[in-house]
Amino acid sequence: MPRLVLASQSPARLATLQSAGVTPEVVVSGVDEDKVLADATERFGDLDPADAVLVLAQAKAEEVASRLEESWADAEAPAGPSDGEPSDGEPGDAGPADGDGPSDVEQADADQADVDAAPVDVIVVGCDSMLEIDGTIVGKPADAATARERWRAMRGSKGVLHTGHWVVDLRDDAAGGTGGTLGSTSSTTVWFADIDDDEIDAYVATDEPLHVAGAFTIDGLGGPYVERIEGDHHGVVGISLPLLRELLAELNVPWRALREA
Repeated sequence: MPRLVLASQSPARLATLQSAGVTPEVVVSGVDEDKVLADATERFGDLDPADAVLVLAQAKAEEVASRLEESWADAEAPAGPSDGEPSDGEPGDAGPADGDGPSDVEQADADQADVDAAPVDVIVVGCDSMLEIDGTIVGKPADAATARERWRAMRGSKGVLHTGHWVVDLRDDAAGGTGGTLGSTSSTTVWFADIDDDEIDAYVATDEPLHVAGAFTIDGLGGPYVERIEGDHHGVVGISLPLLRELLAELNVPWRALREA
């Protein structure tokens, strides 16, 4: 069964996949989003929101894929000095005595051991979401004041939630790997309720709007303030299951192959 690696720390994306019977391994990307967008703008000119989220999704997926491949290469590298030979440190320096626990670095390496195992069957997916209001890209609010201001502008109106998806096939030939790297964007129109200032203040006080694109959720505390949508519900949460299924099909991976028995 192919192993899906989610290049995102989003609990909502993880929960969405799990609710569909897929439990991915999570490896968070370390890309500088501002730099990625700046470089893309310099190369291609101004990006519309649907392209911006796709560029970021690609950067996240490919950065994680590259890190995994490097870790696999390191694991296959020849071992260091044999037992009894001194290390590059002080002559005769010994490692931890029997019974000592692993160092922080060793434990961090162990935490990623499952993903760093044989790369035979791994597929990486990266995502990024942005809300577009009147042609303007809206990401996560920087602080509570920004979130309140944003909600006062959004209430009683609509926006488009764009979520970019990018998949990288790291499977080897024996596992049916294609070497493919491809993506697409899910766009869903969202209508917001015309709520008053007290309701906005109370919602912002929960702290939830500060951690999500567009300062709202549809599957959490913000759900009551979304009147309706046109498009894929999962795309608003942060990962479109139908779109991901289509992208995986391009890699000759049926959705059922990921679903746990």
